[in-house]
Amino acid sequence: MALPDQTVPFAAKGYAWLPDLRRRFHGRPIPMRLGGMRAVAISGPDAARFFYDERHLERRTALPEPVVSTLFGKGVHTLDDEAHKARKALFVALLMHEDGIDTLAALTGKVFDEAADGWRGGDAVSLFDETAKVLADAVTRWTGVPEDAFDRDALTADLVAMVDGFATAGPRHFRARAARRRQEKHFARLIEDARSRPPADTALSRVAHHTENGSLLDARTAAVELINIIRPTTAVTWFVTFAGHALDRWPAGRARLRAGDDEFTTAFVHELRRFYPFAPFLGARAREDLTFQRVGIPKGTMVLLDVYGQHHDPRVWPEPYEFRPERFLGRPVGAFELIPQGGGDPRTGHRCPGEQVTIAVLSTLVQRLAKLDYYLPPQDTSIDLGRIPARVRGDLEIVVP
Repeated sequence: MALPDQTVPFAAKGYAWLPDLRRRFHGRPIPMRLGGMRAVAISGPDAARFFYDERHLERRTALPEPVVSTLFGKGVHTLDDEAHKARKALFVALLMHEDGIDTLAALTGKVFDEAADGWRGGDAVSLFDETAKVLADAVTRWTGVPEDAFDRDALTADLVAMVDGFATAGPRHFRARAARRRQEKHFARLIEDARSRPPADTALSRVAHHTENGSLLDARTAAVELINIIRPTTAVTWFVTFAGHALDRWPAGRARLRAGDDEFTTAFVHELRRFYPFAPFLGARAREDLTFQRVGIPKGTMVLLDVYGQHHDPRVWPEPYEFRPERFLGRPVGAFELIPQGGGDPRTGHRCPGEQVTIAVLSTLVQRLAKLDYYLPPQDTSIDLGRIPARVRGDLEIVVP
C-alpha cells in the first residue's frame, strides 16, 4: 500500500501537524512519507526511550542537508557511536562543569543589566533583538573570543539567522546558509590563530587544541564545534521572548521570580521549554528492521519523535495547554518526559550537553526580566504555529520608563 506523503500538510500546519495527525491515529505510530522518504512518527516517553536507544537508530545520515547547512554544521550532530562519544566528551568537558555554567550565567546577567540601562527612558525596543545581542556578547566573551575579532552586531545577526532559517525553504533558509558559511570561515581563522599560541583555559583554545586519534580537528570542523557552543546559547533568545509573553499572559508568577525564588524559577524555565514551540520533532534512521508498538519499521526508515506533541499530550502532562510552572515543583524531571533538547543522558547520548547552560542562563534572564520595570505598548503578541521556529509576532516590543 502506498504511504501518504505528508510534506505539504507539514509545511501548512507546522507544529500542529504531527499532534493533529496522531490524534487521528489515536496515538499509534504513523507510517508515512515525508519529503519522499519513508518515515514513521512516534511520541511519548516510551517512544523517546526507543528513539534514544543507539542500538535502534542512527543520526549520521538522518539529518536533512538543509538542517546541517544552517543549524548544525558538519560536526558532532552528524556523528554516531564511538566517533560521537569522542567528540561529545569535548562538549561535556566544556559545558557541564558547574563553575563554567555559573560563570556564563553571571556574565550574561551582567551584560543584560548593562543593556537594560540603555533602554531606560527611550523608545520601545524589541526584547528579541536586544536579548540576542546580550547573549551573543556574553557567550563570545565566555568562550574567549577576542572582543576585536568580530563586528558583534553582524555576528549576532548571523547566529540568529542560523537558527531562524533551519526549517524553511524560503529567504530565511538562504540567509541561514550564507550566515553559516560566513561564520565558519571567520571562526576557522580564529581557530588557526589560537593554534599559533600556547593552549589556554578557554573554550576557544580547548576546541582549537582538541585532538582525536592523535590529530587536531581540521580548522573548519573545529570552527563548527565552537559555533555549536555559541549558537545554541544565542537560541535562548527565543525562550527569553517567550518568557516576556508568559509574564504578560500569566503574571501571577512574577512576584516569585522577582523575589529570587530559585526553585520556582527553575520550574518556570522548565514550563517555558515545555509549553512554547521550538523544535517540532527530531529525526533518526532505523539501523535495522524494527518494531515499535506492533508497527514495523523497515531498515533505513526515518523515525520522527514528536517533541511538540509529547509536550502537549494530556497523558504525560495534565492540562497541557495551560501554562503552569507549579507542575515542576517538588518532582523530578524524567529523562524521557521533558525533551526540548533531546532525551536520555547528555553525557553519553544525543541529548544536548548544553541543556544545563540553557537552564542556568534562562533562569538568570527570567529573574531579571521579572524585576525590570517595563510595559508592553499596544501590539500583536500572537504566535504563529505555522512558522518554524515560532516567534512572537513583532518580537515583543517593551518600553522601559
